[in-house]
Amino acid sequence: MSPFLSVLTSVVAWVGAMLVVASVAVIGPARLRETWTDLRDRIWDARRVVALVCVVLLASAVGRPALLNVSRLFGIQVTAFIYGLEGGFVAWIQATFASPALTAYFSRVYVYGYAFLVAFPAIAYLALPRTADLRRLLVAYALNYGIGLVLYTLVFAHGPRNVMPDMVTPLLFTNQPDVILLASEVNENSNVFPSLHTSLSVTVGTFAVLTRDEYPRWTAVAVPLSLSVVVATMYLGIHWLTDVVAGFALAFGCVALAYRFVDPRDDAVASRSDAGGGRPEPGADD
Repeated sequence: MSPFLSVLTSVVAWVGAMLVVASVAVIGPARLRETWTDLRDRIWDARRVVALVCVVLLASAVGRPALLNVSRLFGIQVTAFIYGLEGGFVAWIQATFASPALTAYFSRVYVYGYAFLVAFPAIAYLALPRTADLRRLLVAYALNYGIGLVLYTLVFAHGPRNVMPDMVTPLLFTNQPDVILLASEVNENSNVFPSLHTSLSVTVGTFAVLTRDEYPRWTAVAVPLSLSVVVATMYLGIHWLTDVVAGFALAFGCVALAYRFVDPRDDAVASRSDAGGGRPEPGADD
């Protein structure tokens, strides 16, 4: 097995195990059985937004190399501006707080925790009797990636570990050197403004708060985990504070637009359930 496949297999295995545990603990066996019964109908209800996410992700994967060249040649060069704006803030974070324990924690959060954080809500909201929250989540994901891709093209900037190599250590790669094989496949070191790790994590945390009545246990996990990812982006020397602030703005904007675009009344699964007089079994958090 190649080193890249080895790293990918490890991430998939760990995240898969986390998803199984969270599904049982947060969603609950009763609601999972209910979901399995209506799975085809629920996926069919969400088919348009699922297709939208797939198209955006495919466009990002295929177009990113070409758009990176466009950004390098014609994009707004903001690295010097960001450095002048915040100076050595990220270097200060590392100099003040870096420790082997924190580095290990934030490295795992950035890779494994982030993947779990983004994946689990799709399962959790699929398990709800109404698909409105699932459709809103997927629309927000598509907006994050789509707007992020546009901004990566318009704005060219390098992260603090590239600008201040003598002051900022790439702690993720020094702690988990194999991860660079995975990171190089999905990202570029000039894709920093805004921080999509921040925007997607904050998007998940915001949805967790908005749906806390359905999944209070998930809210208790998602909010601190999403904030940990945000801190990890700076602690590991990957993003500037400016990137993080832009990520928060992007997240809140995408959530607001998702709620504006998705009509909760357009919910065929719930309509069929209401017409049949059925009532979903409560999950672990009900």
